[in-house]
Amino acid sequence: MHTIKLTIEDNIYQNIMFLLSNLNVKGLKIEEDSTVEDWSHLEREIDKGLSSGVCNKSHEDIISDIKRKYA
Repeated sequence: MHTIKLTIEDNIYQNIMFLLSNLNVKGLKIEEDSTVEDWSHLEREIDKGLSSGVCNKSHEDIISDIKRKYA
């Protein structure tokens, strides 16, 4: 038995699935994995970090602030 992975763009997905599902070949099993990676939450976190002012501080100032708040 062999396993293959295809990365298919949205505009041809339906055509490929139609072709594969109509092959009627014994031993062919189709498993769909339609995982969509959404990275928008990281963009929001980056924006928060950039607007927080932390990037304008030195390493020593950041550590000093953390110690003051949590130590």
